[in-house]
Parts: sequence; structure tokens; C-alpha cells
Amino acid sequence: MQFQQLRYFTAVAETRNFTRAAERELVAQPSLSQQIRSLERELGAELFHRSRTGATLTDAGEALLPLARRILADTESARRAVQETVQLRRGRVRFGAPPSLCVSLVPDVLRTFRAAHPGVDLQLREGGSRGLERALEAGELDLALVVPPEGGGPAALAVTEVLHEELVLVSATAPAAGRRARIEDLRDRPLVMFREGYDVRETTLAACRRAGFEPVYAVEGGEMDAVLASVRAGLGPAVLPGMVAARSGLHVSPFARPGLGRTIAVAHGREVPLSRAAAEFRTALLTHLTEAARTGALPPGSRLLLP
Repeated sequence: MQFQQLRYFTAVAETRNFTRAAERELVAQPSLSQQIRSLERELGAELFHRSRTGATLTDAGEALLPLARRILADTESARRAVQETVQLRRGRVRFGAPPSLCVSLVPDVLRTFRAAHPGVDLQLREGGSRGLERALEAGELDLALVVPPEGGGPAALAVTEVLHEELVLVSATAPAAGRRARIEDLRDRPLVMFREGYDVRETTLAACRRAGFEPVYAVEGGEMDAVLASVRAGLGPAVLPGMVAARSGLHVSPFARPGLGRTIAVAHGREVPLSRAAAEFRTALLTHLTEAARTGALPPGSRLLLP
């Protein structure tokens, strides 16, 4: 049974005439009649009572008509859905990013992409880099921004480094003019510290341990909003990504050389090709970063890693 046969059958049923059905379907009447006969042989029943005045449905034809209409409608819906997805009038992007990027870089990218493709469903997952990598491997996300671990991420992921971001010290009080912070300044100075799972926490702890000490905490275990609020309340300084610090309204002290920073990468499954919508989202992300670097919109100390 072919879709073309069902379309011709429906046309005859609706026009009650083989000649008018052939005209409607832009096909020669003998070809249409032959296709109807072939369908009848396959089904083992006549579908029309034929006469000089026209054609009327048999009982078998009456039973087939609603089913044929449903099949043709579903086929058209499938064709339209595929076309709309290819043309990015529809689609879905499942995107993940660490909390620090969700409050800095990501909203601008989402806004730009949404304006260009309002019919695409955007789904955002916020989480630590290791959790996002596991979600990518499991097929739960299409792509994500992550901070790769030393030695690289999972082999199943395609990872492209896009940005090196400076980490800075923020506080409620202004630092001495022109003085850069040092890791040693954090010794015995109570810090406002993120919860476990934040990449910034791990980077800060590693830097303190290389300097020979364990940091002490004024407040520990906060999410991004709680950390910012605690610093504003004067509970202590915190180490933040430069893009977050630039929007925080707090006093910012860059670290003295060699500084403190992190590498940000965009990752997706290596074996599964990106959908059209996800590929366009990745392009929008890279274009945003490239334009920000070109216009000087990246925070001081941050640099683009794309060629």
C-alpha cells in the first residue's frame, strides 16, 4: 500500500468521479485508475461502485476512507515537522553550564539565539562541570559549557576550549589603590566559599594548598547568589570568575602574576551529531564570544582561545 494510492483513493471518494479526481491530482486518468485497481487487488476488495455517472464507495471503501485520511494527515504533519525543524522554526536545544556562567555569559547568548529562532525550545541545566559531562555522555544534554579537568575530559566528548577567564578577589571594601591580591593574602583571612561541586572552589583550594595553607571560611557551602550576598554583607571576600565579578557591583582585585584562572570549553557527544538547532546554538555561542573579544567586552584578564 502506497501513500500515492491512498491519496488517489481519497480524491475519488471526495469528488465521486475518476476524471475530476485525476484533474485534482494532476495525473492522467488511466494512471489514477490503475493505481486504484492495484490498491483494490492488494486489499482483496472493491472500494468503489463504478457507473457512467460516477463512483460511490463500497462498504470496504467506507471503512478505508477515515483511515486513509488519518494516514495522509499524519504524513503531512511529519513532513511539515521535519521542514520546520530543518528551517529552525522548531527544534530543541538542551544546554548545560556551571552556575557562574549561568549568571554571566549564558543569558546574553540565550537572548541572542531566542531572538533569531523563537520557535526553538531552549532547555537549560545548571550544574557542576563533572555532572554536566556525565549528562552529555548519557545523552541528556546536547551540549554544555564546562571547565575541563587537568588531563582533559571524557574520551566520549568532543571538547573545544573557547575562553580563559581570570579569577579575581571581590570584597565589600575597596582594596588599596593599585595593589593586586596575592594567594598568600588569603592565609588566615576568612573567606566566603562556594559549596562543593563548584569549579571555582576547587581552583581556589588548589591554589591555597600550593601556597602551603588551608583556607579558613567565614561562610561555606553557598550557591552563587548566597556567596554574593554574603560578600556584600561584609562577611568576607570571595574568589569569583571575572565575568561574574564585573556585574556584581563589588570591589574587584585581580591577582598578581601568575594570577588565578580557569579554562572554559564547549563540549558535546563525540559519536552523536548535533541537531541543526544545537549546531546553530553552538555557532551563536562562539560568535558571541568572538564579538565580545573584538569589541573589548570581555572582562580584563580574560582572553579568547578560539583561532
